[in-house]
Amino acid sequence: MTSPSKRILMTADWVVGHEDGRHTLLPGGQIVYEGATVLFVGHDFSGEVDERVDCGQALIAPGFIDLDALSDLDTTILSFDNHPAWAKGRVWPKTYMDAGPYEMYSPEELVFQKRHAFARLIRNGVTTALPIASLYYRQWGETVEEFEGAADAAADLGLRVYLGPAYRTGNPFIVEEGKVEFFFDEPRGLAGLDDAVTFCERLEGRNGGLVRTMLAPDRIETCTAELLRRTAAAGRDLGVPVRLHCCQGGFERETVRRLHGMTSIEWLQSLDFLTEKTLLPHGTFVSPSRFVPEPGRDLDIIAEKGSIIVHCPLVAARFGDGLESFKTYRKRGLRIGLGTDTSPPDMLLNMQTGLMICRFVEGEAQACRAEDYFDAATVGGADALGRADLGRLAPDCRADMVVWDLSNPDLGQVIDPIQTLMISGCGRDARTVIIDGRTVMRDREIPVMDYTAEAVRAQRQFNRLMAKYPERTLGNPPANEIFSSAYRVIPKAPCRKRPGPAHRRNI
Repeated sequence: MTSPSKRILMTADWVVGHEDGRHTLLPGGQIVYEGATVLFVGHDFSGEVDERVDCGQALIAPGFIDLDALSDLDTTILSFDNHPAWAKGRVWPKTYMDAGPYEMYSPEELVFQKRHAFARLIRNGVTTALPIASLYYRQWGETVEEFEGAADAAADLGLRVYLGPAYRTGNPFIVEEGKVEFFFDEPRGLAGLDDAVTFCERLEGRNGGLVRTMLAPDRIETCTAELLRRTAAAGRDLGVPVRLHCCQGGFERETVRRLHGMTSIEWLQSLDFLTEKTLLPHGTFVSPSRFVPEPGRDLDIIAEKGSIIVHCPLVAARFGDGLESFKTYRKRGLRIGLGTDTSPPDMLLNMQTGLMICRFVEGEAQACRAEDYFDAATVGGADALGRADLGRLAPDCRADMVVWDLSNPDLGQVIDPIQTLMISGCGRDARTVIIDGRTVMRDREIPVMDYTAEAVRAQRQFNRLMAKYPERTLGNPPANEIFSSAYRVIPKAPCRKRPGPAHRRNI
């Protein structure tokens, strides 16, 4: 573990600096930090240092800021090839609602899943995370207790986080094939908001400022007007970010229009919800667009209010969605940050996916460049949080950085390290991660955890969750009918005779 009192000089084949509001590339560059603060980025530092670290064939870059960071054992993977959602346990059946929804994870399992997910974020080069988890398997909303455990886990691992338990006033349920209705319990949702506000007041700034807070109402269609009004007011009073999943699908758009007679963004505008601290994942179903061809001012309203689109390219592309387009949004003056929101929490993969989708939608290779997405994952996220000390490596910024390994011959040749990572890199190329001056991962090892053993525990926990899916699926089909396999599974026949000794050879 790095001592916070040391003045450390790091050098590498490449360093991402920051000057005049833009990232720069420094071949053979140096970065000097002391404690949690960057002192120098450039060449030929002339001051005294306590330790010199040569990272060699590598890129030292600012850590990624994940505005919609998976803090879950990802259940979206279960819907990858299993549709429609209402038939596959993604919408509660009325029978499950009537029986009384329950927590499908124990309190200990809820804390474990966040710790495990936080470690995965670090291993993919994320240094600041705003967690997101599914409420499909929850009794209603997230709890203060589990987020206190999440704060402890983040502090132990060294991850910079913005935390807040998710809450809602409503829930969709399926009554029969294809027919979805809504159940609302506004007092319960408002109580969840009160708990979230208390959480913010109590935990803001914990762990030397590494733990910050936010308000996180669930998807817009599960919220009532009163909940959103009070959330917006509380966010202004507390001065914290407010994140609301919005404009992310046809079901949401149809529901909001049916209930409120407006688009999601028009409804939020009427409630005075949108501010410069409002984060809006995912921003794909807006008018006008290829998903919503009708006239509308959704994007203009977001731009006028200064709210932030949290672009999650990978999870959107998996289900046939995408921005129309990243280039168009930027040209309109929209503020854009990035989120992962799925497994793997690989920001490089998200950037690669987003860049290719943008170029495909626009029909031109010059629609966006590698640095456009790298900016969104670093300074874009920092701007969304109002943090000029994050997302860049410059004097007086926080020492949040990632050493990306460029020595792997499978990466190919390096001319520009950012373009190389965008072409052939992945999150597993993050070799070392430093957050607030603390080395939280060195050579892919996180010193405070046995990652391999915890991955085994995570799989067992995930298997138990899958086994419970029939209870919350319409008609209660067996799990093997809910979750399809790519090919027919032929189980191994039981052995009738004990086999003799055999020579095993590692391949």
